[in-house]
Amino acid sequence: MNKIPASYIRQILLLLLIALIFSVLFWNLQFFIPAVLGAYTLYILTRSPLFYLIERRGWNKTLAIVVLMVLSFLIIMLPMFWVFKMLEGHVLNLLNNSDSLFANAQRVIGVIEAKYGIEIMTPDNVRSLTGQGVHLAQSILNATLNGLLLVIATYFILWFMMQEGKDMEQAFLELLPLREENVRYVRQHLREMVWSNALGIPLMGVVQAFVALPVYWLVGVENVWLWFAITFVAGMMPVVGVAMAYIPLSLLLLANGMESKAMLIFLYGLIVVGSVDNIARMWVLKKIGNAHPLVTLFGVVVGLKLFGFIGFIFGPILISMAILLFRIYHKEFGNISGHHSSE
Repeated sequence: MNKIPASYIRQILLLLLIALIFSVLFWNLQFFIPAVLGAYTLYILTRSPLFYLIERRGWNKTLAIVVLMVLSFLIIMLPMFWVFKMLEGHVLNLLNNSDSLFANAQRVIGVIEAKYGIEIMTPDNVRSLTGQGVHLAQSILNATLNGLLLVIATYFILWFMMQEGKDMEQAFLELLPLREENVRYVRQHLREMVWSNALGIPLMGVVQAFVALPVYWLVGVENVWLWFAITFVAGMMPVVGVAMAYIPLSLLLLANGMESKAMLIFLYGLIVVGSVDNIARMWVLKKIGNAHPLVTLFGVVVGLKLFGFIGFIFGPILISMAILLFRIYHKEFGNISGHHSSE
């Protein structure tokens, strides 16, 4: 009877101990997970400018870090915070007036059905859909209320990441139990993953929101900046995308007797904004790299529940990381049996 080598037993016990410790840490520090993801994302985005300022321009490291952290906050975090804070205010209002939301939804649908002699939804379906929307909004809002603390934690972690720089990267890669070729694979694809998700996804929303903004001004949409924010968020969603913004807006205008404006919004969204979406995705795919639509879709669903509005970015990164781990496992161990048989 063959015995299991003692070295294997020690390795298994050590791995189990490491897994146990990390599980305890993960459970008790899960609040900081989005902060770590956010810090890593910002580090990847500011990495090249940081090394350029320090190594090429001769800047003091602390000055370069402070400047880049301030710029990242003004360019990335502040606009996102403005958009989601605006939406959060309206979400809170809807949650406090859920009965009014149901009544308004039923009124809009009733007006359209009576005017055009069609049946869109029954009152029970409207109530059910409204209730599900309120429940989803409540869960997203609960995850978003800690946003300010997460931003502070994100920049606190980012400071140390930028201070350590290449030493931190080297130490992390040396800890990976992988062959050198797979370490290079991880390095390359981690950066591509962050750029495609952290820059590509919001860029889609920004482009479509600014393309839709002129027609919102033209038709005199009420709360135009709110609909700009809704279009921005909807534009980041795959598959249905910006239709989640211009279709409800068209229905609202139609219910208020503004048929020509509703048709203009609908056609402009369908033809112009939809075309811009396709062109922008082609450009992003060529210049930055684009996440698969299913990765984005599932990532957004997971991210919203875990992290609130900021999950639009971090959710797809989590899904992409999981896929990357499977690829690494296959590259590292997928041909072990083949190697053994050949030997």
